[in-house]
Amino acid sequence: MNSNYPLTKFHFSVNWGGTKIGFTEVTGLDVETEIIEYRQGASPEFSKLKIPGLQKYSNLTLKRGIFLNDNEFYAWWATVHVDDQMRRDITISLLDDAHNPVLVWVVKNAWPTKITGTDLKADGNEVAIETMELAHEGLVVQTV
Repeated sequence: MNSNYPLTKFHFSVNWGGTKIGFTEVTGLDVETEIIEYRQGASPEFSKLKIPGLQKYSNLTLKRGIFLNDNEFYAWWATVHVDDQMRRDITISLLDDAHNPVLVWVVKNAWPTKITGTDLKADGNEVAIETMELAHEGLVVQTV
């Protein structure tokens, strides 16, 4: 791999705790630090201080083609209850030409919040795609 070029985003794998399948799209790898604004009454400045607060993570969205006799998205979603049994760690790896990970995102304690089935079109010619949205409690980025 030539280090003079940026990495491409089309070669990746997702280990989601289910059957090893290919995903067509992964979005929501966002992390944000919330801002706490504070000003004490005796401050000589006429503006607020901005202090780093809690970290906030976007929901992760996974898209994949629908296969015959594969209902794993819905099976996982059906386990969502108050207990933590349905939570999984998800690993997303950006791969090089030899299929080795070069950048890895580890998503902690993910669980499905929403599943969207495919749209149906009588004159369509596209692959049937389903989408799963996951809430999670943390995102760690690792370079390999």
